[in-house]
Amino acid sequence: MDAFVKFTNQSQGRDRVFRATQYACALSRYLLRNNPETKDLVAKLKSLEANMSAGRKLFRLGNTINSIEAAKRTMQLSDRVLCLCLTVANINRALYFICDNVLWARNVGLIRDIDKERWSLSASRFYLFSLVMSVTRDVYVIAQLMVQRARDKHFKQKMDLHLNESPEVAEVVIPQLDAFLFLLLESLKSHPAVALDAVKNICDLTIPLDRLGIYQSNAGVVGFCGLISSLIGIVTLVQPKLKIKP
Repeated sequence: MDAFVKFTNQSQGRDRVFRATQYACALSRYLLRNNPETKDLVAKLKSLEANMSAGRKLFRLGNTINSIEAAKRTMQLSDRVLCLCLTVANINRALYFICDNVLWARNVGLIRDIDKERWSLSASRFYLFSLVMSVTRDVYVIAQLMVQRARDKHFKQKMDLHLNESPEVAEVVIPQLDAFLFLLLESLKSHPAVALDAVKNICDLTIPLDRLGIYQSNAGVVGFCGLISSLIGIVTLVQPKLKIKP
């Protein structure tokens, strides 16, 4: 109970709970859309989804400053690839939050003379750029882990044993591909924080890709991916050791 109270006392924690609820409602609406008996329930879910989205915009009002400070920190990283990826990601995240804050001000009536659709598309573009750089960071980190793992003598023995134990696989799968997949899975298994971050960012990509019309899916796919991403975000907040660093 103490851990739950501590979690919900964080604005990030409340945002993750609201986000999970929002996308759970979106997924549920999609699954129930063709059932005439659940028409009233679908309407309630739609209303709850809209309220969760509005509440999250309020929680994110201070996130622009947080992203700028994060960009300043990542600029000091000695690894140039991580420095570039994380700094660009944080800058685009800050720009996304600026657009998001303007849209919130428009929704509550503080600002009227703006093109809401234009600002919404701009927010999605900045969000997409941020996620692309985050995924690039994940790929870079995974590649480094795989190189380190491949150089380990004990792992080489383990891989040889794996390949020798399943000769029938060689008849169906290219041995090099089997070795690559084994190396990838073993690397991710030993570094769950990297695996979770990669899955989270890939799931999040479906949201701006669909919004911008680059790769359109459906509300069910977006809701499912958003829910998975949100649950991973909650897990990494509750268990900080599962959050990727830097």
